[in-house]
Amino acid sequence: MASENKTLLFKRTHFATRLPVDYVYSPSHFWAREMADSVWRIGFTKFATRMLGDMVDHGFEVKATSAIEPGQILGWVEGFKAISDVYAFTHGEFTDTNLELQTNIALINKKPYGGGWLYEARGALDDKCVDAEGYAAILNQTIDKMLEQQKAQE
Repeated sequence: MASENKTLLFKRTHFATRLPVDYVYSPSHFWAREMADSVWRIGFTKFATRMLGDMVDHGFEVKATSAIEPGQILGWVEGFKAISDVYAFTHGEFTDTNLELQTNIALINKKPYGGGWLYEARGALDDKCVDAEGYAAILNQTIDKMLEQQKAQE
């Protein structure tokens, strides 16, 4: 397994990030890191936090030990730019939320791949999850679509 400090640099237009290579990523811009055997810590990618803006509030609608499935809405986050649902991308059990976010919601933006994690779940990841290189390809496709939309509006 790769070192925790190993990252893949992604840079395109006015956006740059370092994607931890030992994480997996969902097409909906979440990351997951295995903390223990089949226990995953999950958060927003830096791209997601940039699209949402500075975080102002969040909440979860599920409780610990609840069964979850990929695509299920677990809660929400509110940023200055947008409000977004928080989705599951594991088959299994919702286990915990990041209690630090109750007093320091800015962690989501400041440390998206560390202390700004959102929740933990036990189970198997959805088969749509990809490695860092796969997520870089998703970012390229997403940015292409954004640029096309921007050009069409001009």
